[in-house]
Order: sequence, then C-alpha cells, then structure tokens
Amino acid sequence: MNTMKPLLIELGTEELPVKALPQLAQSLFAGVQAGLAKRGIECEAGAAKPLYSPRRLAVLLPQVADEQPEQRSEVLGPYLNIGLDGNGQPTPALRGFAQKNGVDASQLVRVSDAKGERFAARRVTAGARTTELLGDIVREAIAGMPIPKPMRWGDHEFAFARPLHWLVLLHGKDVVEAQVFGIRADRMSRGHRFHHPGKVWIGEPGDYVTALRAAQVLVDPDERRERVRAQVHVAAAAVDAQARMDADLLEEVNGLVEWPHAIVCAFDAEFLRVPHEALISTMQANQKFFPALDAQSRLTAHFVGVANIDSADPAQIRAGYERVIRPRFADAKFFYDEDIEQGLDAMGAGLAAVTYQHKLGSYTDKTARVAVLVESIAHQLGLDPAQARRAAELSKADLQSRMVGEFPELQGIAGRYYASAMGEAGAVADAIDHAYMPRFAADGIAPSPLGQALAIADKLDTLAGGFAAGLKPTGNKDPFALRRNALGLARTIIEGGLDLDLRALLERAHASVAFVGAKAGTPEDLLDFILDRLRGYYADQGFTAPQFEAVQAVMGVVRDAASASSAAPHHEPVPSDASASSAAPHHERQTVSLLDFDRRLKALGEFAKLPEAPALAAANKRIGNILKKSSDVIPSAVEPALFDHHAERILHAAMESAIADTDPLLAQRDYIGVLRRLAALRPAVDAFFEGVMVNVEDVRVRGNRLALLMLLADRFAAVAQIATLAAG
Repeated sequence: MNTMKPLLIELGTEELPVKALPQLAQSLFAGVQAGLAKRGIECEAGAAKPLYSPRRLAVLLPQVADEQPEQRSEVLGPYLNIGLDGNGQPTPALRGFAQKNGVDASQLVRVSDAKGERFAARRVTAGARTTELLGDIVREAIAGMPIPKPMRWGDHEFAFARPLHWLVLLHGKDVVEAQVFGIRADRMSRGHRFHHPGKVWIGEPGDYVTALRAAQVLVDPDERRERVRAQVHVAAAAVDAQARMDADLLEEVNGLVEWPHAIVCAFDAEFLRVPHEALISTMQANQKFFPALDAQSRLTAHFVGVANIDSADPAQIRAGYERVIRPRFADAKFFYDEDIEQGLDAMGAGLAAVTYQHKLGSYTDKTARVAVLVESIAHQLGLDPAQARRAAELSKADLQSRMVGEFPELQGIAGRYYASAMGEAGAVADAIDHAYMPRFAADGIAPSPLGQALAIADKLDTLAGGFAAGLKPTGNKDPFALRRNALGLARTIIEGGLDLDLRALLERAHASVAFVGAKAGTPEDLLDFILDRLRGYYADQGFTAPQFEAVQAVMGVVRDAASASSAAPHHEPVPSDASASSAAPHHERQTVSLLDFDRRLKALGEFAKLPEAPALAAANKRIGNILKKSSDVIPSAVEPALFDHHAERILHAAMESAIADTDPLLAQRDYIGVLRRLAALRPAVDAFFEGVMVNVEDVRVRGNRLALLMLLADRFAAVAQIATLAAG
C-alpha cells in the first residue's frame, strides 16, 4: 500500500535578499510540487504555502506518497514484415530487439500505427521510493528559481542566492539521504541568530513551525507579518498616534526579521518644519521605519522601528534608531532652508540652462508652452487664467531645488511647499503638486480644478512634444513615459468630469511643437494613442472590446471611416441637434469629448445587460448589411402613404414615439435612458423583419423601407454603433 507522509524541506542560508524573498520561496514551493508531479508522486498540498524567513526557505507539504506508482513503458520495434520470416518465425532483427529489451520474443506485443502492425516491448516496473528521488527534485527546484544575483562561496562551483549552511529533509519521521550544494541533509534546523543560535531538533515535519517558534523564529510569513502589524500599531498608540502602514514597507520589514519587536522612537520636533513627505520618504525608504501620525493624519515627532530581537534593554535600540535618523533629517532641513532662501522664482530662472529634450528646448521652453495651453483650458473651465498661468510658470521650478535633487519623488510636492512659503495663492501652490497626478497606476487624479487644468496642459505638451521628437514608445521603450501621460490625461478629463474637446486640445498642443519638424505626429496620431490607452482602462472595468468599438465608431475617432459606419454612402441622415456630434459624417471635423465617450460606453454596458440587447444588436447588424448593399439613393424622410404592410406602420409609429421620447434624453446626454427606451422597440423590429421584405421591385416602396431602417439605425447610432455587439 502506498502510504502518505508529510514532507519537509528547509534550505538554511545567510540573510537572503529581502525584496526577492517571497518570490524565491514561492518558486521553491512550486518547483518541488512540479517535481513530484513530473514523477507521478501523489501529493496533497491542502492549505500548504511557502514558508520563509530571512535565513531560510522551506516547503512543508502535509501528504506526499511513499513511492511512485508502477512505471509502464513501451518501446516500439520492427514492423511485422521485418520481424517475421516467410514461415512466421522471428527474424534475427526481432530476436535482437527482444534481447535488447530484456524479454523473450514471444513476450512482445503487436501494436498498430499509420504504417501497419509492428512489435513492441512493454514493461511494468515498481515505482521508485520517494526518498530516492527527493534529492533530484530539490536540486531541480533550486535550478529553476529566479535568483537575482547568484553567489559563489568557498572553493565550490555552487551558485545560489546566498551560501547554504544547513539542509533539513524529512519524509515522515525519516531523514532523506540527499545532498544539496555539498550539504548533507539531516533533521537539525537553526533557531534565532541571537536568541537561540544552536541547532533545533525537528522530530517530524508537523513539528517544524512549532519547534522554530520555540527557538524564536516565526517561519510562517503570515504569522510574522501580523505580529509586525499588531506590534507597530500598539507602539504608535503608546504615544497617542497611529502608524502609517505602507503595504510595501510592511512586506519588506517582514523579510528582515525572524522575531519582530516594535519600538517607538522620537525625533526633534523642529524637523517637522521640513516637508513631511521628505521625512516620511527617509523613514520608509532608507531606514524601514513606520511614521507615526496624529488623528488628522499629520506627521508627529515619533516613528516606530522593528527590531529582530526582544532586547532586555530596548532603550539602547531606541537610541540607535534615533541616532541614525537624525543626520538624514538634518540634511533634509538644510536643503529645505536653502531652497526657501533661494525662492521658486530664482529656481525657475535656472531652468533656461536645463535641457528638457534637445529637439524641444529647455524646461523654460516647455513651461512657456504649458502656460499658453493651461490659460486656454482655464478659460474653458471657468477658472482664473492668471492663476493658471502663474501655476504653470512655477510648476517646474522645484526641479532646481536642493530638496528635489536629494528626493526626486518630491517633484511638485516640494514646489507646493515653496509656493506656499512665498505667499502664492493656495490654488496655485496646490496645482504645482497636483499637476504630476496620477503619479502611478493606482494614484488618483488631481483633486483641485486648477491642478486638473495644469495636469492636462502639462501632459498635452509632453505627448505632443514626444511624438514630434520621434519618441513614440516602441516595445518596452518609453523614455518620456508617454503611455503613462496619455492615460493620466484621459483619466483626468474623464474622472474630473471635464467636458473638453480633446481633438482641439491636441491640435493646439501639436501646433506649439510643430517647429520640431517632419517627424511631428499629427493630432490624429496622438488621439489614436490616447484611445489605445483607454482600451485597457475600460477593459479593467469590465467593458468588452466590441462595446468600446461601438462607441468609438460614432465619436469621430476611427481612422478607417469605412469600418466605422454601417450607413450606406448614398444618404447622410439629418440628426436632431442633440445627436449631431455623434451622427456627423466622418469626413467632417468632430469634437471629441472623453467625458461624453465615457457616458456612452457606460450606457452601452447597461444596455448589454438587457434581454433585448442581443436581438437588437443583430437587427442593427442586419440593417447595416442591407444599407451597405443597396445602390439606391435613400430618401431623407419616411412616407407613411407608401406603407403596404401592417408591420411597417407599427415600426414607424414606434419609431416616432421613441424619437419624441429620446430627443430630450439626448439633449441631456442621458444615454442610458435613450438605450432603455430604444430597447422597447424590439417587438416592432422583430415583427418587421418577420413580415416585410425590404428589397422589393417597386423602387419607391423599397426606398421608403430603407429610409425607415435608416431612421432606426440613426437613432441607435446617436449613442453607439450597437451592431458591433452582434455575435458572429
């Protein structure tokens, strides 16, 4: 009987690279399971997970079979015409094949393939013991690990993330005879480097976590992380504060300690005059400390460090943490004071000597272009143009500051502090900071109206300039972060609820960098690029590609007009004022409102949930095909007198009613309301196609029916080209 036993593998090392630690542990865990599966060894992982600490990687599986199942093999031999002579007796070739495979010729079986019958040697052998295979399994798993910088040690040829010092390998209560990197496996682990530096006996795999905990090592990363989290919060609460618990920092600290102990520390309150973001950056990035905030989320003069020992004299550790943070804070204070004395205007003057991009001039040139753009945007949004221009003029000045030189991530943030210190309006100061938002994928857009306007202007210039200079991203190369700027621009317009004409903005931005020369990308190139970014943005929200394309087709943003419209070229519908922008011919310049695009797409998403949606999408597709194939000049109006079928009259009456109901909804851009109302047309549409033939011989009747279908298609196209949603 193949019994199941728990399996423990522990690689004991010197301190592993902290940022790579979770991935290394996961890779070993997955590699061992893959090695077992490859050999057919049954394994029940259950709730097992990677275990690790700074000095060890471990795999603990609750149930692993004692041995492989029977191993069956089949070796193909000669075909019958070669293996048997004229009397049906084995030929020398067949006897040689049988001898080579250790069987008598009479034990060979016959199998068939495309060429005919042939002989084969089949063998069934007992599976190997799991303990005999584990050494190779572990070595294979190690070979597949993504080690950032492999190290060699001693005079060995071995290479691993860090030198290996011990190896635990247990299957049930038995030690597995194996070696890895010259280290022979046993059952002796190691405890905490300081609290329990000796060996730790592991009787069987199930004892592992408990035995190490007794040796003051928390090998379960989840248990260790929760202890860090809880202790840090308790330590901060002791000084009436709450810890700023950054997830990445928590994970990094979790990889630095085996027996965490949180200690609350303090610094001179005089340092709080420095921009808090600089102090927080120093605490988190350089020292791995958790800042302490007050009830209003403002930085206090305290922080929490996490030691890897439970010291009998925590005051010494506290003093060490406070001592190491002081010179960094002192440097930040010095930079801040120097910058305040210099002032933003003086910093800005120095930008004339700083190249933004060699084809696009200096940062002073970029600032001037952005100032013109943001002034125009401010007019459109009802903001103060003078404040907008002032914010633009100061927006890049802090690039010349000592603070940003030391803390590049404080671009804009430092400028906000300096603008406030020199008495600039609050809206101007905030806009300098907000113009950089969103700074990363999960970041929000600029929260202030002036900040949104400046963010849009700055990103417009970056995009237009990047394309003009021939820097359109290719593959992974995007030196000016044009992809991020394009999505940030679109998000700011959409999430900010700003009804701006993106095409006009791009034309203006493009005109300001046209001096660069022939490589300048057109405004339409820029628009395509931005829409490509929006595809992913909306896909993440659950919208499908056909839904996106259905809206794109009626927004004047499809370069291939022939594929964008299902309408026949012989008739341009006369839209209501409310739907004029959506139904305008593609050869005319259309405004492009991303806010309107967003509303249409979300309406289409709701429409797609309706039971009538598939049938109406199919009907619109059918209408599009009929109109495309028609060579008739389609009348611009429907003549009820030409109806000769009851279904025509019903559909026309339903359409007139629907148009009357949806005109005011279109005027209000209530696209969800429009599509819900149009969904009620399904019975009339179904009845029309069931009872009416469109392409009859009578030219006037045929044209009238085409006009009726055009009326229906145009009303749907006032929101989106829903034929795109049809299956097939």
